[in-house]
Amino acid sequence: MRIISFSAFLSCVALAGTPAAADYATREVGAWVVSASSDRKGCFLTRTYPEPRGTTLQFGLDIDGSNRLTLLNPNWSIRAREQLRLDFRLSTSAFPRHLAIGIATAGQRGFVTSFGATFPRSLATSDSLKVRRGDVPVEELKLDGSGAAIVELRKCVDRQRAPAAGKSMRDAGSRIPLDPFASDRPRDSKK
Repeated sequence: MRIISFSAFLSCVALAGTPAAADYATREVGAWVVSASSDRKGCFLTRTYPEPRGTTLQFGLDIDGSNRLTLLNPNWSIRAREQLRLDFRLSTSAFPRHLAIGIATAGQRGFVTSFGATFPRSLATSDSLKVRRGDVPVEELKLDGSGAAIVELRKCVDRQRAPAAGKSMRDAGSRIPLDPFASDRPRDSKK
């Protein structure tokens, strides 16, 4: 399992609105918000649940396929960099005693963790997420609309991939002509 570092997470938290993320406009999909990350290496899905708990769920998906799930809450006392084992249960799968790392950002505390490549599909097809710390319930969140939100998240990630692929093709294309043997092309020959 790959857990992202605390500093890497903080660099990814900045969402759309920066020039680097300008080619993907933030979109609302029901209660979810899809935004490109400022580093152009992925996108985030965010949903803030109403008070009294006011938990924010953020799910990030990178162009390399890695992902991270973050839960933040203004009432929690978890310490930054604290490591804990939590039980995650989606409607379609369970992840017992899964490692999570404490974080603090924007006046909220919470945790971040990463999952395998099938997690986005599980999140999209589940109607709830339950998190427990042993016998203590941490959070229970409804995931209504997550399927459509994950589809849009994947579109955002694909758009982040496209400029990198297009750039490398463009660079090679400007240097190498389509037909290097055409008679009207100046030749680079040494006589």
